[in-house]
Amino acid sequence: MSIKSILAKPFASRIYKKVQKWANNPIETQEKVFRNLISEASHTVFGKDHDFGNIKNHDDFVKRVPVRDYEGLKPYVDKVVVGEKDILWKGKPLYFAKTSGTTSGAKYIPITAESMPNHVNAARNAILLYIHETGNSKFVDGKMIFLQGSPILKEQNGVQLGRLSGIVAHYVPKYLQKNRLPSWETNCIEDWETKVDAVVEETLPENMTIISGIPSWVQMYFEKLQKKTGHKVGDIFKNFNLFIFGGVNYEPYRAKFENLIGRKVDSIELYPASEGFFAFQDKQNEKGMLLQLNSGMFYEFILAEEFFVKNPKRITIKDVEIGKNYVLIISTNAGLWAYNVGDTVIFTSTKPYRVIVSGRIKHFISAFGEHVIGKEVEHALKQATENTQVRINEFTVAPQISPNSGLPYHEWFIEFENEPESISTLAKSIDQALQQQNSYYLDLIVGKVLQPLKITVIQKNGFQNYMKSIGKLGGQNKIPRLANDRKIADALNTKIISK
Repeated sequence: MSIKSILAKPFASRIYKKVQKWANNPIETQEKVFRNLISEASHTVFGKDHDFGNIKNHDDFVKRVPVRDYEGLKPYVDKVVVGEKDILWKGKPLYFAKTSGTTSGAKYIPITAESMPNHVNAARNAILLYIHETGNSKFVDGKMIFLQGSPILKEQNGVQLGRLSGIVAHYVPKYLQKNRLPSWETNCIEDWETKVDAVVEETLPENMTIISGIPSWVQMYFEKLQKKTGHKVGDIFKNFNLFIFGGVNYEPYRAKFENLIGRKVDSIELYPASEGFFAFQDKQNEKGMLLQLNSGMFYEFILAEEFFVKNPKRITIKDVEIGKNYVLIISTNAGLWAYNVGDTVIFTSTKPYRVIVSGRIKHFISAFGEHVIGKEVEHALKQATENTQVRINEFTVAPQISPNSGLPYHEWFIEFENEPESISTLAKSIDQALQQQNSYYLDLIVGKVLQPLKITVIQKNGFQNYMKSIGKLGGQNKIPRLANDRKIADALNTKIISK
């Protein structure tokens, strides 16, 4: 055992105690964050426009600051982008994290000197709390790979611009830099397939102990490793024992990953976004991720079922309930105010506050009033394939409102690694599992408004080919689990990648 791995344990213990201090005082911690945010931004253009000087509590904030998404905040962001100071937060941001937008094209999410450490420290703390819990620190002596976007940044009016994962790459601690892969040159490769091929070549001879990234793109890396060597990933990297992931639910990929690796490995789930690093898994045997209450972010929540009504109620953590589906609203020291991230979360615990990501408020199916969410389709698929040899590479779901014959239905587009003996039997199992979770969907099936779901089988690499065709292969891009329209569904069919 090296000095580095020995020292990791007392460091992990110290960080654990710091985390416990605020996690055990959640209400006071969030109140302090709230007061600091309002005070620090009171002299900004946004603060003056919204009378921050007279905001004393959350009720005052709700009266003065409406919930906005990026489109609503864009007039202020545009001023920041052209170089104006003291608009959303004091001074100018250090970076813009550039992300894919919808109606507005590219989105420019500000990252400030105050918010940047939160992105870095949360990822570090996730690993340290794992060390504290398990006592396993040997992996710090091996090589660690983080599949991410290019670290090459551009300058825009004095502010560095790039993908979040590329920005974070500049903040790897010195004590990890010798252990970190891929190399800077490989990380700068823009074409994702070329990049993954280069990563395979670089990592094959190394002692890989940690592998991290969005599951769908790590899967591509694993498949290329297996194809090149003919061996399981766990045999290639015998000391690989920790998988760190974020961006999507791991459960639909778990069976496929365990097959590719050849054994089970521990995993840590993260909840990072350009807008902030919201949560990370702090316990191996507890469901949910620890909400980061002391990271310069003030949280509000709106019940998902009420979100689209006029003036929905906004609550803070002291009023949330376990098991309910909430839209996540944030105000941050990067200058986002009552900002709708677009995600929905469910609390699994309030002592401490832990959440799971249940989906996207815009990614649901309610073409007939069923309001099926991402968590429900993922759970239904997991339940239907448990204790079977069926393995899923990727999937998405869309409504079929106008079939050639019969009642409308939900169409599931699934790319299998191992297909079931009977597609119709699997479809029936998924449908029954979905009915058990969603009473509205059950009522529509029983009432003969919908017929049971149908599965369209996608050819091998079909989803990758689709993502490549729209210029979103790799990086932080991911397939939505479900949509209330057929934009993706029709594209999949049009490109003839269905069987």
